[in-house]
Amino acid sequence: MNYIDENFYNLIYAFENTDIYAMYNHMVKGFKKIPEATQKSVENFFRQFNYWGEIDIADENFESFFQKAQVFKNHTKDYLWLYSHLADARSKHLLYAILNNYYNFDFSNLSNASNFAFKQYFDLDLVPKCSDEVFVDVGTYIGDSVLDYISSYGENSYKKIYCYDITQTTLEKAKFNLQNYKNIEYKNCAVTNFSGTIGISCNDFSPSANTTTQASDADIVAVKLDEDIDEKITMIKMDIEGGEKNALLGAQRHIKEDAPKLFISVYHNNTDIFELPKLIESFNPRYKFYLRYYGGPIYPTEIVLIALIDKN
Repeated sequence: MNYIDENFYNLIYAFENTDIYAMYNHMVKGFKKIPEATQKSVENFFRQFNYWGEIDIADENFESFFQKAQVFKNHTKDYLWLYSHLADARSKHLLYAILNNYYNFDFSNLSNASNFAFKQYFDLDLVPKCSDEVFVDVGTYIGDSVLDYISSYGENSYKKIYCYDITQTTLEKAKFNLQNYKNIEYKNCAVTNFSGTIGISCNDFSPSANTTTQASDADIVAVKLDEDIDEKITMIKMDIEGGEKNALLGAQRHIKEDAPKLFISVYHNNTDIFELPKLIESFNPRYKFYLRYYGGPIYPTEIVLIALIDKN
């Protein structure tokens, strides 16, 4: 056993042997010990991006910590499953750093686990080269991930790129930013687990955080990748504000039959980090899993699950 294993299993032991309210109180006390400016920054961030429950310091409302304590208590086996299925030490260190940040407000391990050597999603240690890719970018935003892909692998590395986004204005910006590149198809629709229409909920702070919802008058076309794309897919990136699970369900056939490289955001709620790799494994058990981190040291966002087929 190495120090990463020891630290991780000690943390899981704490989750197993501490009740939910004690964990919640531990996190509240730890949060109040960090600098007030940092507390306020976290509170503002949670207000802008309401994925993980509320934090309202003035009202002593720390709903987010209680939700995390519930997940820690009820899903220790899922964290153990994920840890055992991570394919490298870097991923295991990152998982420990994320959980220790949540529970103990440990900023140093999270900072050390960051991955800024390569462009976001495209870790050249894991995927050193690409050729003839059919790349599906779900959550294109302004085309930044496609530009990072081309910067990493070259403009001759792909056969076709599909760009999906629910926000027409940002998709138009993507078209402008990518106008010099060929064989890119733009689709202003939602990728999910059914075909039909769905609503859009607009975020007040950033269109990057717009989400789909059933309770909206702004209907947009909804598609399943299994029905919308006939050709073989070799690479999928997803960053759609918590809609990744349904999008994966709608791509089940492609994942089973094509075994594409997968780059999936797993930080938009408290359970995606283990639920999504379990879902992918249920579709195709040949995948190996890696975690990479592209966020800051204060609160873990920009956590990416990379799933690659085991060639052995």
